[in-house]
Amino acid sequence: MNKRIFCGFLAMAMAIGTYAQSSTSSPYSQYGIGVLADQTTGFNRGMNGAALGLRQGNIVNTLNPASYSAIDSLTMIFDMGISGQITHYKEGDASVNAKTANFDYAVATFRLLPNLGMSFGLLPLSNIGYNYNTKTTLNDVYGTVTETYEGSGGLHKLYLGAGWRVFKPLSLGFNASFLWGKIDRSVTTSNSSAVNSLSRSYTANITNFTLDFGLQWEQKITKTETMTIGATVGIAHKLGADAVCTISNLNSGTTTSDTIPNGYALPMTYGVGVAWNHAQKLLIDADFTLQQWGRVDYPGINANGEYVMQSGMLKDRYQWKVGADYVFNARGRNLAQRIHYRLGAGYTTPYYNINGKEGPKEISVSAGVGIPLQNSYNNRSVLNVGVQWVHNSATDMITENAFRLTIGLTFNERWFAKWRIE
Repeated sequence: MNKRIFCGFLAMAMAIGTYAQSSTSSPYSQYGIGVLADQTTGFNRGMNGAALGLRQGNIVNTLNPASYSAIDSLTMIFDMGISGQITHYKEGDASVNAKTANFDYAVATFRLLPNLGMSFGLLPLSNIGYNYNTKTTLNDVYGTVTETYEGSGGLHKLYLGAGWRVFKPLSLGFNASFLWGKIDRSVTTSNSSAVNSLSRSYTANITNFTLDFGLQWEQKITKTETMTIGATVGIAHKLGADAVCTISNLNSGTTTSDTIPNGYALPMTYGVGVAWNHAQKLLIDADFTLQQWGRVDYPGINANGEYVMQSGMLKDRYQWKVGADYVFNARGRNLAQRIHYRLGAGYTTPYYNINGKEGPKEISVSAGVGIPLQNSYNNRSVLNVGVQWVHNSATDMITENAFRLTIGLTFNERWFAKWRIE
């Protein structure tokens, strides 16, 4: 058992070493702290990320840490996943396709004490990755101005969480996370005439901590019906990272720099979800989440050309999700009966403004399956496969259509069972 736990931690460490690559190519990742990740795992990717009310002992539900208390005393679960994505970008008559692939997550959970479950793992928080240019013809004297926009980075978190079953219906939990990453963006202006070429870079290196809390109330309605209400709160705080703006004249070689201390922050986040379980066959979950980005100031260039903290650049983000999981017979002899079939849908508003206008809204739908893996010693591990279509659009802005494939493997073994010798 100790060797298996060590191998699990080793796999987690290897995952951290490969986690720096961005999993987006969206030009919208140049705003805020990047494209926000949904922080879901394989089992609920097919449910479009709905999970706040889910409470099951065979999954790692990081979205609500109160769910950790559902795991039984004999189980150790490791869950790791990868994803690939093809995105079609369209603006007017121009369009282009982009491909990305990345390691997504590595999480684990186990029972520490009676009624107390623990979890740890690695999750994404945001992704930055884009490279595009625009061209503007001024006149015969100044020629054509080309602006090149580039960005990379993102934020990741390594968390440790616990869930405690206070009494039979009520569970409470928390996730304490170490947050790290970088924000690296630049705009380079070049000109076909003798006008100076300028480069503006915006950088920040972030290392900090975050704290999230969760609650679940599980109520049996009938012999076959169970309802669970879940709620979560994420604490707002400054990230302690200096926002640095550097302007370089590429012709003369001169450079100036401005620094805003403690220039980035996370908002208060509230979530509520309701899950309904029918006869351990049909599971439906509906979630709502609010992130109060509108109360967060953000560094930027004002009308006077000064690099200062500004309000109104970000806005509150609202998210609705619903997902369903169905299995014909989890203990059936036929494999098709034991497969979990999943569907989901969601709607999300943007958390940033673009030139004073609201950014693109997101519509998404998903489907997936959970395929049990059986062998001579383990019949509880699951291969989770999910596909998702994500559509981002706004008037007079770039339209994105992304098709995402996620593959997750949940290792579920009775590591803590005591063998009896007769």
